[in-house]
Amino acid sequence: MKDKLHFNSATIHGGQEPDKAYGAVMPPIYQTSTYAQSTPGGHKGFEYSRTHNPTRQALEKSLASIEQGTFGFAFGSGLAAMDAVLKLLKPGDEIISTDDLYGGSYRIFTKIFEDFGLKFHFVPMHNTKLIASSINKKTKLIWIETPTNPMMNIIDIQAVVKLVKGKGILVAVDNTFASSYIQQPLTMGADIVMHSATKYLAGHSDVVLGALVLNSSSIADKIGFIQNASGAICGPMDSFLTLRGIKTLHVRMQRHCENTAVIAKFLKNHPKIEKVYWPGFKSHPNHIIAKGQMKDYGGMLSFITKGADYKAAIKIVERLELFTLAESLGGVESLAGHPASMTHASIPKEIREKSGVVDALIRLSVGIEDVRDLISDLEQAIG
Repeated sequence: MKDKLHFNSATIHGGQEPDKAYGAVMPPIYQTSTYAQSTPGGHKGFEYSRTHNPTRQALEKSLASIEQGTFGFAFGSGLAAMDAVLKLLKPGDEIISTDDLYGGSYRIFTKIFEDFGLKFHFVPMHNTKLIASSINKKTKLIWIETPTNPMMNIIDIQAVVKLVKGKGILVAVDNTFASSYIQQPLTMGADIVMHSATKYLAGHSDVVLGALVLNSSSIADKIGFIQNASGAICGPMDSFLTLRGIKTLHVRMQRHCENTAVIAKFLKNHPKIEKVYWPGFKSHPNHIIAKGQMKDYGGMLSFITKGADYKAAIKIVERLELFTLAESLGGVESLAGHPASMTHASIPKEIREKSGVVDALIRLSVGIEDVRDLISDLEQAIG
């Protein structure tokens, strides 16, 4: 029965069983580095915690369940998970990704893996035709981020999968902004799903953790080897906290989405706001695609003040009281960020601004507080 659960049940029960030792409903925190063996190689499935840990294993099973995947892997951070995917490639291989992706992703692509012989192409992937024109015989990976960070562009996952079918090109989707509640890329044909589980999956701003989920046993074997050999694992405490967070993912995401819809409409009608980036608007360029591949429109939005005023943007984020000015997103509390100087500072200004990440842009991660209080905070900060 647990293999056929609806999402709201899978977050709580998917891949989970009571602990075998004492029947604990929540998997215990196995805070141990090693395990006793009766004879060399004679153990109970665990020998060293870099390789396997019961708490991490419980989390990995949960991750696979909520993404409707077969294999789950947990890492020390989202970037560590990305690192494992990129290690599937070889020098000379080429990767296509969006031109407005998260600054940390851009950094690991260009500052780390370009030095190892990988070549990256950054294109506006919300236009599938531009992806097609960038594919060549050396292309081995399409890295999708949808919605994109922070411009909220929507990339058509099924269209990309169809585009590369039969060409030996992997399709990986960073599902951090949407979360497993809103979209499940494996069901659309993607090969790999990545999460910065630090965000919505854990959901309480108290964990740094990354995740990969996939269906292919051959790729899973390679990822499992890389995870163990490179050692970028998460610890049992963080595994426990993330697993606990997943159990309320569905109820949290409902409120994130509800609050964001209200705030997006408030900002759109505000006389001092020039533009609001949120895929729930019918005017959004790929709204129809978002409506088709997403269950809801998420808890993130970005906006620009009238006249794209940089000083006004800084003044707003500094005056916010209920929204906390901080890095990250996806926690129960609302956060505000200035991408140009925070999350996307590692991207050169001329490249950043071409994709729309201008100095006047503000990004909001809308929490689950009472939306009336959030609106009041925005009203006083915008003035």
